[in-house]
Amino acid sequence: MIYFDNAATTLQKPPCVAEAVVQAMTTLGNCGRGACAPGLAASRTVYQVRTKIASLLGCPKPGQVAFTANATQALNTALFGLLKPGGRVIATDWEHNSVLRPLHRLAAERGVGVDFLPAGPDGALDYGVLPKLVRPETTAVVCTHASNLTGSLVDLEQMAAAAKAYGLLLIVDAAQTAGTRPIDMTALGIDVLCFTGHKGLLGPQGTGGLCIREGVDVRPLLAGGTGVQSYSPGQPEEYPVRLEAGTLNAHGLAGLGAAVDYLAAVEVENIRQKEAALARRFYEGVRDLPGVAVYGDFSVDRAAIVALNIGEEDSGAVSDALAQDYGIATRPGAHCAPRLHRALGTEQQGAVRFSFSWFNTAEEVDQGIRAVAELAAET
Repeated sequence: MIYFDNAATTLQKPPCVAEAVVQAMTTLGNCGRGACAPGLAASRTVYQVRTKIASLLGCPKPGQVAFTANATQALNTALFGLLKPGGRVIATDWEHNSVLRPLHRLAAERGVGVDFLPAGPDGALDYGVLPKLVRPETTAVVCTHASNLTGSLVDLEQMAAAAKAYGLLLIVDAAQTAGTRPIDMTALGIDVLCFTGHKGLLGPQGTGGLCIREGVDVRPLLAGGTGVQSYSPGQPEEYPVRLEAGTLNAHGLAGLGAAVDYLAAVEVENIRQKEAALARRFYEGVRDLPGVAVYGDFSVDRAAIVALNIGEEDSGAVSDALAQDYGIATRPGAHCAPRLHRALGTEQQGAVRFSFSWFNTAEEVDQGIRAVAELAAET
């Protein structure tokens, strides 16, 4: 099988990741619970991973890295922990349901107002509208770093500048970019950066978290055991334990730590360049095929994602043909990005998403091009 569904999860991991998980399964106890050797080993492992993530993503202190099960939980933690009743937030039409659904719930339960930076028929965001969306009650901007549908990048410099100018918090969903391109949240002016471990970071599923700038007060989403201050009726105030109720996935985090070590060894910029070259090769091979429509702006830097449709064919049927007839794994449908599909006019058809990773090859890309060409010729 040729795997081009890396925007959903990276299937191919460095061998060191599985090795670290297996070792952790038989050596690590419960992080922060007790002073026995396995428990202390778990605590040390988790702290080491905090340090590695902080270094990779430009978080000022390891203690400002709080772990969650994935980016969705991290985004829920940030949004429910920062947006107060009656407030407003600015999002974009590129957002994933991991942002949209918490915002809909906040609107229903807390009366939080949501304004969207619109995308045009070509999928491009209209940044000129951004100042007009700011109201007295607006407190934050939340945006994806890269669209999981088109791969186009949000201009974080513009978003950060606007947030700073109006005194707003900037919350960024880095699910599609952490590990695949250099990120320095401090230099970019990001207040909360949410990430997942199972995509570009090349780690296990069930890992993720949020990096929080010092001075940002995120109220806990969950309450429960932390291993400290057990006689207090409320959640501890200090990071990261205030956001980490319950037992951490130390086994998965051990694998994530090994993955980050691998990323440091091969260098994230090298990963970005290779993935970009693979995506460009695929795009150049399919963009002029009769009946093929490709979405997103390929004239600028972008994530390694190419979304397309073939004529009026349902994206699910095309993706199934790729899998059954060519052994190529892709992702069809809505990609949890309903607002961008509406902007592109693909709400009913969906789109077939090809997403590339460090472990893909040019030969695999060429096979993908030939498959799309043959399917297009049949329509």
